[in-house]
Amino acid sequence: MAFGINKEELKAWKKTVSSGNIGILTHFWMDDRFPDSYSVTKVGCTNIEKLTKWGERYGLDPRWIHRDERFPHFDLFGEYQKQVLMNEKQWDQLKRFNLDEQK
Repeated sequence: MAFGINKEELKAWKKTVSSGNIGILTHFWMDDRFPDSYSVTKVGCTNIEKLTKWGERYGLDPRWIHRDERFPHFDLFGEYQKQVLMNEKQWDQLKRFNLDEQK
């Protein structure tokens, strides 16, 4: 279940991803499979080669790409999530989802 974002933010992410650019979106999220995570960062791009190369910079395995038909993306949690948001200068997302306070 996703929450903590509005329709405009989701629409902007989808537009960025659909246009072949890297889109980064964090939202609150609850899933029993990941009890220690309360948020997820989705990094997407319809250009799989571009997304794969982007992920290589962070040591992300291309097999981790969720190959959604319309919005292929990586789902990032924990330290990967925080490190990517910091490196990509996504200060608003870090602060908004309290990831800047995690050790």
